[in-house]
Amino acid sequence: MKIVFMGTPRFSVKILESVHEKYGVDLVVTQPDKLVGRKKVLTFSPVKEKAVELGIRVFQPRKMKEDFQEILDVKPDIIITAAYGQIIPDEVLFFPRLGSINVHGSLLPLLRGGAPIQRSIMRLHNTTGITIMYMATKMDSGDIISQRSIPIMDNDTTGTLFEKLSYVGEELLMETLPSIIEGTNRRVPQDPNLITYAYNLKREEEKADFNKSVEEVDAHLRAFDPAPGIYTELEGKQIKIWKADIHKCSNFEKHHSLDENGTIIKIFEDAIGVKCSNGVFKIKELQLSGKTRQDVKTFMMGAGRNLIATGKVFK
Repeated sequence: MKIVFMGTPRFSVKILESVHEKYGVDLVVTQPDKLVGRKKVLTFSPVKEKAVELGIRVFQPRKMKEDFQEILDVKPDIIITAAYGQIIPDEVLFFPRLGSINVHGSLLPLLRGGAPIQRSIMRLHNTTGITIMYMATKMDSGDIISQRSIPIMDNDTTGTLFEKLSYVGEELLMETLPSIIEGTNRRVPQDPNLITYAYNLKREEEKADFNKSVEEVDAHLRAFDPAPGIYTELEGKQIKIWKADIHKCSNFEKHHSLDENGTIIKIFEDAIGVKCSNGVFKIKELQLSGKTRQDVKTFMMGAGRNLIATGKVFK
C-alpha cells in the first residue's frame, strides 16, 4: 500500500512517525522552507525535519493547485493530511482508491477552518477534540469517520492543546486506519445545522480588548500563546502581554464600577491589575516594544517605573 502524508507543524510530527512505523510513507508533502528570524535562516518545517530523519522523500510545492504531478506519480492508495496548510485540488483528493483523509483539530461540524484550536479557546469552549474525516472539495466538509474529545482546561493555551491533540490524533488515526483500509469504517455526513467556522487569525485580532469580560481577555491571551501573542498600548508605546491571571474580587463593582475599562487599578508586587468589564486582569509577564520579555517585578524596576501607574489607561 502506498501512502502520501501531508502536514507541516509540530502537531503533525507524531502522526507521521506512527503511520510510517506501521505502514511506511512513500512521500511527505509539506510547506516550503521559510526564512526565520532577523538573520533570515532558511528553516525546514517540523514535518520536513522528521521526514528527512526517517529517510522519506519530501515534496514542497509552493502552489499545490498548480504543482501536484509528483503526488500522482506515486499512485497513492491513500492520502493522509494533518494541518498541511494549503487547499488540495480535486485531482489529488479523489485520486487514491481509499480516498483522502484528514486529522482535524476539532469536533466537526464545529470549527471548520484553519484555526480550530485557537478559536475553541477564544470562544470559551470547555471541550475540543479530533475528527478523522474524508476530505471533500469544500474545506472540512467531508463525512466523519471517527472522533474523540478532550476537555479544555482553564490554563490551556494553543501550545498545550496542540500538544495534547497531536497525541489524540495519532492514537485515533492508528485505531481508525485498519477499518479504512478494510473498507469497514463508518461514514457519517456532517449535520449542516451544527456548522461553525474557525477562520485563520488576523493581525488586528492581536490587540487586547479590556471592554470584554476578564474570562474573554484571558482566553484571548491563551489562544495567542505561544504565538503571535497579544498586545496593548500605553502612552503610544506598544506592550506585548505574555502571562497573566484572572483576579476576581468581591468588591469589584463597589470600588471600580466608574473606572474606564483598561485602567490600571492596582500594581501588585508581581503583577499589573487592569480593569475589564467584570474583573481584574493581572498582567504578570510583558514586553515593551524593542525590549526583552520580562516579569512584572523586573519590568517595574526598569522601563516600567516611569510608564506604569495607577489611573493610567491601556488603549
